[in-house]
Amino acid sequence: MNVRVLKDAKSLGESAAQHAAGALRSLLQKQGSARIIAATGASQFEFLEALTQAPGIHWANVEMFHLDEYVHLPASHPASFRKYLRERLIEKTGIRKYHLLDGDGDVQKVIQQVGREITAAPIDLAFVGIGENGHLAFNDPPADFETESPYLLVNLDEPCRRQQVNEGWFQQLAEVPSQAISMSVRQIMKSREILAMVGGERKARAVQACLEGAVTPLAPASILQTHLCTTVYLDEASAGLLRSQLTTSR
Repeated sequence: MNVRVLKDAKSLGESAAQHAAGALRSLLQKQGSARIIAATGASQFEFLEALTQAPGIHWANVEMFHLDEYVHLPASHPASFRKYLRERLIEKTGIRKYHLLDGDGDVQKVIQQVGREITAAPIDLAFVGIGENGHLAFNDPPADFETESPYLLVNLDEPCRRQQVNEGWFQQLAEVPSQAISMSVRQIMKSREILAMVGGERKARAVQACLEGAVTPLAPASILQTHLCTTVYLDEASAGLLRSQLTTSR
């Protein structure tokens, strides 16, 4: 696992986007197509803004999979991740093939259908974040590290739901859905390359636990330590509690 520390959220997003754009150009040149996983949330703002402006990416040959989505939240809601991806990635790039998770529909049908699609071929590149409780996608602690199911119906714990309020997606805790569709940990880990973007002081404790602590379901994103091709992008705030001398660039 490589760790890179940048000065602030803007630098973090731009550096990660440069990395992602280079990887996508290389994939498209070598194999003519690319399959990616896209994350959402505040941690991805600057990254997606920079990535969608990067030149030389033939997005029509990129297939995108959705990482997670709330259950029983309409796509028109400001916190909907389908809305987020349409506005911040799909409409800006012209991606033609994408698989969004309709959490407001037949959840089990969606889980099965998108699960079949994602397992049809390897995922080349995954973009993820780390939650304040250490979650990876919506796999809150203790996360299921064993299931081979590509997507799961999960219950969201209170720290995860409070994060959504703190980031301004909802006005109060009662408005945050208690369940979500989430890509499983094992499915994320099957990606050939993973880029994790984690910024802000509120993430510092989770970053310390997941990067310096034991690999455990109690710190779900700690599993990234075992992946052979993962790069974690931090800013100075999110890296503030790290004790070890990690490989960094500023």
